[in-house]
Amino acid sequence: MSSLRSRAWQAVLLGGLLAFATACGGGPDGAGGGQPQKQSAVPDNAALLGTIKTDPQLAGALPPAVAQAKTLRLASNIQSAPNNFYAADGKTPIGYEVDLAKAVGAKLGVTVAYQDLAFGSLITSLQSGRVDLTMAAMNDTKERQKQIDFVDYFSSGITIMVRKGNPDGITGPDTLCGKNVAVVQGTSHQKFATAQSAKCTQAGKPAITVTATDSDNQNQNQLRTGRVAAILNDLPSAVYISRTAGDGKFFEVVPGQPIEGGPYGMGFAKSNAKLRDAVKQALQSLVADGTYGKILQSWGVEQGAVKEAAVNGGS
Repeated sequence: MSSLRSRAWQAVLLGGLLAFATACGGGPDGAGGGQPQKQSAVPDNAALLGTIKTDPQLAGALPPAVAQAKTLRLASNIQSAPNNFYAADGKTPIGYEVDLAKAVGAKLGVTVAYQDLAFGSLITSLQSGRVDLTMAAMNDTKERQKQIDFVDYFSSGITIMVRKGNPDGITGPDTLCGKNVAVVQGTSHQKFATAQSAKCTQAGKPAITVTATDSDNQNQNQLRTGRVAAILNDLPSAVYISRTAGDGKFFEVVPGQPIEGGPYGMGFAKSNAKLRDAVKQALQSLVADGTYGKILQSWGVEQGAVKEAAVNGGS
């Protein structure tokens, strides 16, 4: 899981789900009959996933145990919207990661069975053979690569969130000079804002006033009331907050690639290279045929799309 992300925003995100849960049954855009269409914060991608055809060659490359069971045992830490979280029923995993996992499974001709585990036990669950793979917004890093292998599926990083309509005209880091920016205390968001402020003054521009608080919820309140011009947050959470808070009327995300981005990776035991490579090829096939992009777009996180399902591409 990204070290950038604060646990404090999770309650806010999951609370926002309640307002949007009814959209799950309204089709991919969450629209009801006769009503103006809008993109849902909780899309239903069942129809899209249903169009995926099994690739016999890729299915044939699976390890015998997985091929015989026709099931991928996937471990996650299901609590971080929009990556992976529970639907309104409290038991069905949803999220863009869940949709991607289902798509990979469909391409390989297997179903995906979720296990909800503590984040700290995910790597050991792979090493012990309890599960086949993990997918839990886990950063692919050189340190973790010493223990497991990764197939990268998403690039996260710092994203700028502003009030709806972007009244302060913020278009990127360089336009934060002279502005009041909120971050959560002790995060890399705070470190980046401080470094960016120094760049501003070195260029002869006003410094950034960095407001550090204990939670993203506090930052949202400050942004809504205009006490700060922007919030720094991780890409997935910033997108989800902007789509759910106030029915999507409070905030928006500044377009552009994530700042200081790094990949999330599906994890595999070092001894399971055969499964790793089959999943890599399945994911790459979904990237090539456009299914991958459609899934990310439906969740509003297309800014984090990768062009290649790299193995151990993190640093």
